[in-house]
Amino acid sequence: MLKSFRILSLIEGLSLIALLLIAMPAKYQFDLDLVRFVGPVHGFLWLAYLPLLEIVSRKNNWSTSEWNFAFITSVLPFGCFFLEKRFRNSALT
Repeated sequence: MLKSFRILSLIEGLSLIALLLIAMPAKYQFDLDLVRFVGPVHGFLWLAYLPLLEIVSRKNNWSTSEWNFAFITSVLPFGCFFLEKRFRNSALT
């Protein structure tokens, strides 16, 4: 379950980066509305991330601060990489 969460975290984080750094500039600079496609995909991934975060955190007995860190990194651009770094340092496993 933790491996699935880590994969979803990276995919969700990359979708946020794509939304902010590719789709939004394309919409406002080139009048190409990629936000219409990337936005809902990102939203779906984030809504899938939340329940999986809850399940994984309960299964692994994460503290409130660990849960908060995982939640906050989901809404920050490039935050998924900070979460992955924490996983690699095995603070959340």
